[in-house]
Amino acid sequence: MKYLHLSAVALGLVLMAASCETKKDDQAAKIAELEQKLARLEAANPVPTNVATVEEADPSTLGAFKFSEMEYDFGTIEEGKVVEHLFKFTNDGQAPLVISNITASCGCTSPDWTKTPVKPGEEGFVKVVFNSAAKAGAQAPTVTIQANTSPNVTRLRMKGTVNAKTASAAPNQLGPVKK
Repeated sequence: MKYLHLSAVALGLVLMAASCETKKDDQAAKIAELEQKLARLEAANPVPTNVATVEEADPSTLGAFKFSEMEYDFGTIEEGKVVEHLFKFTNDGQAPLVISNITASCGCTSPDWTKTPVKPGEEGFVKVVFNSAAKAGAQAPTVTIQANTSPNVTRLRMKGTVNAKTASAAPNQLGPVKK
């Protein structure tokens, strides 16, 4: 960041030097000074050569999700209705698949899942329950799954529209009116 800032300052000074011939010598000295400061900063903080590398995980240690669907459209429902959907998956990996955690995008959504390791070729599930109370309009709740897969995060989504509740009580059923 310091390098970019100093480089921008140096460039600005160079441009100013080109447009103002009367201060040419003064600006050239400032540019030279800035270039020296930049060189000292680069020498004091060289770019690291031992940057961490990302190694690929050994496939024999990973499970792999194979979902029949990653998104479920629940259509249009009335506000207050609870929708649940079971996302089924097969472990398509070489090792038992272990779901370590699942989090929901909001409090209106709650997940449940296969808690035991799912052996290669076997099936498991992620159940998502969406409560539409006070959730009128377009909705797209998600659950984020953390597991021994690559990548280690997988997202499932429900989507649909929630129609707002309408007042259906007749005026004479509302109770006494204060005067």
